Amino acid sequence: MKKTLLALAASTALATLSTGALAQSSVTMFGIMDVAVGQVKNGSAGSVKRVASGSASTSRWGLRGVEDLGGGLKAGFHLEAGIGVDTGTADAKFWQRRSTVSLLGGFGEVRLGRDYTPTAYNTFADEFGVVGVGSRGIFSYGGGSNLGSTATTVLRADNTVGYFLPAMGGVYGHFQVAAGEGVVGNKYIGGRLGYKGGPVDIAVAYGKTETGAATPDFKNYNIQFNYMLGDVTLHTLYDVKQWSPRETKDLSIGATIPMGAGAVKLGYTRADRSGGAVGSGFGDADDSTRLGIGYVHNLSKRTSMYTTYGRVTNKGAARSSVLYSAPAGMLGGETSSGLELGVRHVF
Repeated sequence: MKKTLLALAASTALATLSTGALAQSSVTMFGIMDVAVGQVKNGSAGSVKRVASGSASTSRWGLRGVEDLGGGLKAGFHLEAGIGVDTGTADAKFWQRRSTVSLLGGFGEVRLGRDYTPTAYNTFADEFGVVGVGSRGIFSYGGGSNLGSTATTVLRADNTVGYFLPAMGGVYGHFQVAAGEGVVGNKYIGGRLGYKGGPVDIAVAYGKTETGAATPDFKNYNIQFNYMLGDVTLHTLYDVKQWSPRETKDLSIGATIPMGAGAVKLGYTRADRSGGAVGSGFGDADDSTRLGIGYVHNLSKRTSMYTTYGRVTNKGAARSSVLYSAPAGMLGGETSSGLELGVRHVF
């Protein structure tokens, strides 16, 4: 009888402890499935009809979780992988989008792992979500965005240690270092500081990447300024990248205009390049412009349909493309354009 009572007490205690632990922790699976049909044309490379993944938001799935450690301290993790919905494939690096573990508290957040760089975070508030044929992402981190250097940190970096400021009356900030660990182009240091309050969201960011002992550092700095004008959001980004003597200055403006159950998207970018040799695509005459227009119609809180048209006009030897990387056969100075119709589901 005593053994039975002891066993019952032990199992009750274990169940209580287990329930308490579960009550203090949570794990969430999340994702986006986004696929579109359309056609792109890239100068001499010709036209291609295609089914494409991630044209309004990058298709992805992931796991994130948080554990309450007590005393205002929490532990968290975030794992996120890209999905090619059109082909059923995953990125070559499985958790390519993000793989981090964090400690959070009143002091802010300390985050370690593979993450977006502060300069990249400053580009995300784009009217097109920095993806698709109409987005400014074509220039922010498309082909040639590292100016031909070895820098791999235009969007994300491996081996990072990051610190995020706690909430301070609208002020936010992110500071990050990435260890090179013998990989040329991954040693990075950067930071971002901003303010969001009322109709204004403004932030500045700077980052520097070592590209090798005998080459100059790759530098990137930008300023984001978004403004709510009634229901309309105005999007502005001035983004400068330098790898001496090459430099590109991108000025983007755009708008998200609510309309019924959806929104109209408009965007424009001018990419002013300089410093490179004639014919390199980074010379003084190798400039490009982007024009995007689209409409998103919300069928529910989680599902929407959209259509987007984008056009990139190149000069000189520039070969920017709505495909983000110019296809073989496209010549310098040629125009790239694309039209897409897609559906996006968030879970």
